[in-house]
Amino acid sequence: MSQTPSSPEIKRALEEGPATNIDNESPPPPMPSNYLILSIFACFCPAYPINIVAFVFSIMALNSYNDGDIDGSRRLGRNAMYVAIASILIGLAVITTYCVVHFSTHTV
Repeated sequence: MSQTPSSPEIKRALEEGPATNIDNESPPPPMPSNYLILSIFACFCPAYPINIVAFVFSIMALNSYNDGDIDGSRRLGRNAMYVAIASILIGLAVITTYCVVHFSTHTV
């Protein structure tokens, strides 16, 4: 027949468990910017394959942060920002070109 451990042994085992040792845990680092709003705004520009890539990068940055990869989240967020800015600039160039061609060839 097995003996049950005495109550001080049980108490010590419970106190040394990883769930009770919260003094060593540090707060999570602040979330790096993932530029989700900028990439959503870029989706309204007429540069469709590029702005969707920016949106995907920003979602991947959010997922990387949730997985605990802070450096990967920062890198993907920065890529999302660069691609979103490029998408907005290309979209403005497309709109400008369309307006110039439309109003210069339009006869009255």
